Amino acid sequence: MRTVRFLVVGAGLSGAVIGRRLAEQGHDVTIVESRSHIGGNCHTERDVDTGVMVHVYGPHIFHTDDEEIWNYVNSFANFRPYKNRVKTTSRGQVFSLPINLHTINQFFGKTMRPDEAHSFITQEQADTLITDPQNFEEQALRFVGRDLYEAFFKGYTLKQWGCHPSELPASILKRLPVRFNYDDNYFFHRFQGMPEHGYTNMIACILNHPSITLKLNTTFDRSMCEAYDHIFYSGPLDGYFDYELGRLGYRTLDFERFTYDGDYQGCAVMNYGEEKVPYTRITEHKHFAPWETHEGSVCYREYSRAAEADDIPYYPIRQVKEKKLLSAYVELASKTSKVTFVGRLGTYRYLDMDVTIREALDTANGVLDAFEKGNVLRSFFVSVL
Repeated sequence: MRTVRFLVVGAGLSGAVIGRRLAEQGHDVTIVESRSHIGGNCHTERDVDTGVMVHVYGPHIFHTDDEEIWNYVNSFANFRPYKNRVKTTSRGQVFSLPINLHTINQFFGKTMRPDEAHSFITQEQADTLITDPQNFEEQALRFVGRDLYEAFFKGYTLKQWGCHPSELPASILKRLPVRFNYDDNYFFHRFQGMPEHGYTNMIACILNHPSITLKLNTTFDRSMCEAYDHIFYSGPLDGYFDYELGRLGYRTLDFERFTYDGDYQGCAVMNYGEEKVPYTRITEHKHFAPWETHEGSVCYREYSRAAEADDIPYYPIRQVKEKKLLSAYVELASKTSKVTFVGRLGTYRYLDMDVTIREALDTANGVLDAFEKGNVLRSFFVSVL
């Protein structure tokens, strides 16, 4: 196969992994990034005053059952063991999340065994009249009952999504486990960890290839496409088409950064489940690297709101209105040659990091295979609807 000139838009995980795969196959790759740094929202950097590794755009914890992807990231970084143990403040107490046996016993003032707690939640707390939950609130009531729902989920969800839980799909809550033992590990995947020197260092290693040219502080313009055989676009899907059909809805985050002389909260993540507290959580970044020791601390209070035109988009909303608009943009994209839309923004989906990397590798391989066979390339290699 001849050497192909590829343009990759975005130097986050999707762009870096795709660029590396293409370069390893002998092709010329140019990556343009509008920000002054690589890594996208996974960007990490050392705080000058405290030495703490800060997750600049909020914490990212790597977890996966995909052994191939785990081996892939470990080939570019040394991952240290890390278990995400989330706490939440509600009704004047601190509880463990996800809901587990300790949470249940503490909340209800009991000392139940696992089988007793299971019967208590499923028979006395859960709303068994709801047989087919149609939204987040119904799913929660059917799952854990009103008391736990209102203490841990209702207020947090109102703040995070800016709407009542009854307006959100039930599928959001189905991802959250309830455990009838004392396991407080937030995730259940086989492989969990943090890159020892941060995500930006890992992504820099992925990008370290002689066939990759990186251009920071460079805003993508569609006129750039003329100089390349194919483009991978990881920016906002609607942005590629200059928002001609309207803007897809996102939630964004505002971070109130503060420092503390010592240990501020004793854990990495403290949620605030009550609506009267304006922020959703506080993250203390030195606890994301427990193998390090720091006297000072860097913390973020997180506030969620609807994203405006100049905001960083974090969470795709994907409700009825957005899905209709997304369908229209997918139709536009399907008629666009030379461009493959990838990643969280390009496919308008919330993606964990392991899935992002898996799809990036598979998509790059799909495009390489298409070029080898001389096929006409279209946009999507994954289902986004």
